[in-house]
Amino acid sequence: MKAATVLTAPRRIAAFRALWRALSRRARPGQPGTSERLQALPKMAGDAVAGAYPHLGRGRLALFAMALLYLVSPIDLVPEGFLTVFGLGDDAVMAMWLGGALLVEADRYLGWQRERPTIIDPV
Repeated sequence: MKAATVLTAPRRIAAFRALWRALSRRARPGQPGTSERLQALPKMAGDAVAGAYPHLGRGRLALFAMALLYLVSPIDLVPEGFLTVFGLGDDAVMAMWLGGALLVEADRYLGWQRERPTIIDPV
């Protein structure tokens, strides 16, 4: 698969747009803000692993973890020491994709939480 195709796939473009919208605009009334989405990430991951949140599969969660590992790993596809600007570019693209994808998933998770029926245990 060519690099241009990888970067322009519809889901990836949606993640980049979501990241741009989240960082450049304020939240609309009734919509979760960026901080609320970021705070929802640990609970979303826990619910996904436990199977309580069916919209985020373990494969996609593993993809997020691998992207995060790629960003913090000293091993790189395009090394910064060798190709300075281009080496930072692949990390920037990965960070933008990860940030956008996580914000989209967190937004979907928060919507899912709002729509779930609340069960009250009688005491």
